[in-house]
Amino acid sequence: MEKRGPPRAKTMSAMLKAASAAVKLVAAEEIMPRYMKVAHQHKSDGSLCTEADTAAQEALTRKLQNILNVPVIGEEMAEAEQAKSWADGKDGVWCIDPIDGTSNFVRGLGYFAVSVALVRDGRSVLGVVHDPVADETFAAELERGSFLNGEKLVSRTVATSLSGALANVDMKRLGSKLVAELAAAPPYSSQRNFGASTLDWCYTAAGRYDLYLHGGQKLWDYAAGSLVLHETGGRACCLECDEFDQGGVWQRSVIAAPNPALFEEWKNWIRAHL
Repeated sequence: MEKRGPPRAKTMSAMLKAASAAVKLVAAEEIMPRYMKVAHQHKSDGSLCTEADTAAQEALTRKLQNILNVPVIGEEMAEAEQAKSWADGKDGVWCIDPIDGTSNFVRGLGYFAVSVALVRDGRSVLGVVHDPVADETFAAELERGSFLNGEKLVSRTVATSLSGALANVDMKRLGSKLVAELAAAPPYSSQRNFGASTLDWCYTAAGRYDLYLHGGQKLWDYAAGSLVLHETGGRACCLECDEFDQGGVWQRSVIAAPNPALFEEWKNWIRAHL
């Protein structure tokens, strides 16, 4: 995504407010009452799914289509349904991750979120990520800025160089050479990964993480959070291309940072160690 100037809007639009309210209501009604109380099952890809995931996705679909009646792509849909919704979404598609971090949700680890985004012409134009445990709602709209609980989200700069940075790194889908380099001689000060990509993006946007690296995310993992980062002035690209929006729709790798100068240093280090 290209670097842009300061966001223009001081308040959220009516649509962004409506989407944020819908996400928070579904989290309160369908997700949190089931927290640590619901059975789970494994999907074909090995990830977990619970009754809370499916109930939240159904409720979000109804509420979001009342805001704007366009097709929906949900994580818990079959791939054929997802592809059809994408093809049918000439005026946009809603992209839903009902619970990002289901493994955390099942085990009682309070790092998970509900994420929705409106995607038009392959680009996110509106996004909401709600953390019901922390009661934090990150929201963004293209060229209107990012917000946290309704107030403008302003990223804070903590680290100014790689050596002092706190990095969020997910090793699972990274190449073995890069993983070995990161394990043997990491360029940053400290590392975290808590298992919810949508929140990782938002924490990076807020400056809670100085660096972010992920080997491959699904559309619903990056659609909302990448917009939150972009609208705070942060930068992102893929391992294989310099513009994040040029990555594959259904899965993209991520190199990101809230500080453009630090982003360039981070990207260059990674590219030198691939």
